[in-house]
Amino acid sequence: MGPIKDSSYSLFGSSKSCKTIGQTSPPDDKFMPVINVSPKRGDMHVDVPIPSPKKNEVLLKLEASSINPLDWKIQKGVARPFQPRKFPYIPVTDIAGEVVGVGSGVKNFKEGDKVVATLNISSGGGFAEYATASESLTVKRPSEVPPPDGAGLPVAGLTALQSLTRAVGIKFNGSGKRANVLVTAASGGVGHYAVQLAKLGDLHVTATCGARNIEFVKRLGADEVVDYKTTEGASLKSPSGLKYDAVIHCATGIGWSVFEPNLSKNGIVIDITPSGWTFLNFVLKKLIFSKKQVVPFFSSFKAEDLDLLMQLVKDGKLKTVVDSKYPLSKAEDAWAKSMDGHATGKVIVEV
Repeated sequence: MGPIKDSSYSLFGSSKSCKTIGQTSPPDDKFMPVINVSPKRGDMHVDVPIPSPKKNEVLLKLEASSINPLDWKIQKGVARPFQPRKFPYIPVTDIAGEVVGVGSGVKNFKEGDKVVATLNISSGGGFAEYATASESLTVKRPSEVPPPDGAGLPVAGLTALQSLTRAVGIKFNGSGKRANVLVTAASGGVGHYAVQLAKLGDLHVTATCGARNIEFVKRLGADEVVDYKTTEGASLKSPSGLKYDAVIHCATGIGWSVFEPNLSKNGIVIDITPSGWTFLNFVLKKLIFSKKQVVPFFSSFKAEDLDLLMQLVKDGKLKTVVDSKYPLSKAEDAWAKSMDGHATGKVIVEV
């Protein structure tokens, strides 16, 4: 597969060079092959020094990484605030691996610990064999949670959990309030977690997805599933006539005029991919004291939230659905799969 076209930055790989080193400790030559985002186009492979952990960082031997839409939006040049300033830039931030080195200030991790981490978006690092992660952005991974399942959680899982918490104050101990929730793009990375978590929180879930994924989303637990390409699905109406107390909006291109008639009196739309209209409507609804709200939403890393998700996966209550797995040497294929927008669950690169 050649470089991805029509983008501000290009993604490159080298099939013969991007091999797993095959050992836990960093190799003696201190260099590793990586997948590189470059401002120049053309086939290119780079070897970069294996990073050394700073005072409050851990060095990880990566086992798996998970692609999120923001990763390739950076590559396409459409996420300007997050554009890399230094090259080579190694994309992808959600990773699972083993600690092979610790900085002098690290207190909670030691060599040999299995972990999940999210990397700073400005530096990236997930499409590589080794990466350094901040101790504060790293949590331990139970042995019952495989690397791909753990790698899928940080951005997508936290977004699903925190958006449901923001919308309805979701609880998993039976003390939460009952609510009707709509999840759009329910078969995707965030959506498939949101459906499962909503059902664990005893919520009624209506979901939208493509026709081929209807049975899949039903198996996740959704009470009602509609094909978004049909007239009924495009209108977002509940088949049973329910009004939504909250919408976890994981899709794009749906206006307020579609949401508004489907919301309950105090209904709220949590937009996880906010556009200009989201921010405009957010301000407007505040100015006119509207009880119905649309909220632009960005997740934040909270170790306790990721620990909760990890425990739910360990207990078999939450599942990371893996659409497909690729070796690091085929990372461009994984990239293309994620970009086409039709992955069911998460796209994983194994190292």
